[in-house]
Amino acid sequence: MATTTTIQSAFAQDVRKGFTAKNKHLSSKYFYDDAGSRIFMEIMKMPEYYPTACEFEIMLQQSAQILKQLQFTGQFNIVEFGSGDGAKTKHLLNAFTKAGAQFTYIPIDISQEAIDALQDNITAFVPGVDMQPRTGDYFDVLEELSGSAIPNLFLFMGGNIGNYSHDDAMALLLKFNAGMKPGDKLLMGIDLQKNPRIVQLAYDDPHGITKAFNMNLLQRINNELEADISLDQFDFYSNYNPKNGEVNSFLVSLKKQHFHSTVLNETFFFEKDELVWTELSKKYSFTGIESLAKEAGFKVNHNFMDCKHYFTDSLWEKM
Repeated sequence: MATTTTIQSAFAQDVRKGFTAKNKHLSSKYFYDDAGSRIFMEIMKMPEYYPTACEFEIMLQQSAQILKQLQFTGQFNIVEFGSGDGAKTKHLLNAFTKAGAQFTYIPIDISQEAIDALQDNITAFVPGVDMQPRTGDYFDVLEELSGSAIPNLFLFMGGNIGNYSHDDAMALLLKFNAGMKPGDKLLMGIDLQKNPRIVQLAYDDPHGITKAFNMNLLQRINNELEADISLDQFDFYSNYNPKNGEVNSFLVSLKKQHFHSTVLNETFFFEKDELVWTELSKKYSFTGIESLAKEAGFKVNHNFMDCKHYFTDSLWEKM
């Protein structure tokens, strides 16, 4: 498990690298400190942010079918990468429990606050569930499980795969594949291509919550790297390209400015209207899903979809 010092050191290095690059950028993996996780929970409650409601519907209505499709017999593990507060997963666990499935739930999240909220949510909804939560890195847990004969269902929910470029998505999926045994399954939330207006509103909402989520990156730099960024001198912009299915989000410098980080002992300079890229959120076609799975050494067993066909939880198995 990574220590706090290690995480902050990586954060510091990535901020320096991102703010000194020709095209400035910050990694979206740093959105999810405790404050960022709280803001994201607000995003998931927005009516415009359809992925949560769509995946919630799938978990609520199709979990029994998912269990049947697994074809597991006896004890198995459910290992969730980036589990958050468990609001959707609890319905999967509840359906599995009612069907008599014997499993251990192993949620993993970088945020201890999210894990604490998850434990409260899950135990209240599914009393007696066998749960072994972990705070830290996905691959530490994958390594621990690699020597066990117990089959695993890995969950990567919420459309998180869309936050990765093709190369990074492939690197992640190949790591997942390498840590899986024959017979293990991966259930992955994937946002589907659809009406561009629906997508745009989900990522540039009228309430300003997504803007606050992005601005929290700057606040985190102030807090953890002892910087003096004036948050009111930055704005937020997001754009969806329906031709390639990509949403790209940016922070925008409103004037020529600079700030200093005591921890990094460095001053960073910004031009007026200069962009800082913060996030990719890719939407997939079914052809794209098949291609992604095959390239990473998986085959698609089934795509479970919401009634609007906005979103899928795609069940893959190792080839």
